[in-house]
Amino acid sequence: QLQLVESGGDSVQPGGSLTLSCLASGSFFDTYSVGWFRQAPGKEREGVSAITPSGSAPAYEESVDGRFTISRDNFKNMAYLEMNNLKPEDTGVYFCAAVRGNWAPFTARSYSIWGKGTQVTVSS
Repeated sequence: QLQLVESGGDSVQPGGSLTLSCLASGSFFDTYSVGWFRQAPGKEREGVSAITPSGSAPAYEESVDGRFTISRDNFKNMAYLEMNNLKPEDTGVYFCAAVRGNWAPFTARSYSIWGKGTQVTVSS
């Protein structure tokens, strides 16, 4: 079973950039699909991006499409979320999640393994 640890969260001004990292410990990371979710205070957890085990066909939620880029390095057991042109509404705790097999990329209950999250704050 994988364990996931996120890092890279910070406080930035609007228009700034951050890259989040997700380190997976355990075996067969390259058989898991990976998703990034975020949760703002008082709101439900929402999916923002997802990627298949091979790294093909990345998917993005509409509000981040064109600003965020998901990637993975299966040799390093790492997944990344590059975030550009950040907006205040991007503020929240960002979680990395993983699942094997059939999945719904932007549905939280579709994932079986979660990290503890990293805080991203976008404010002037």
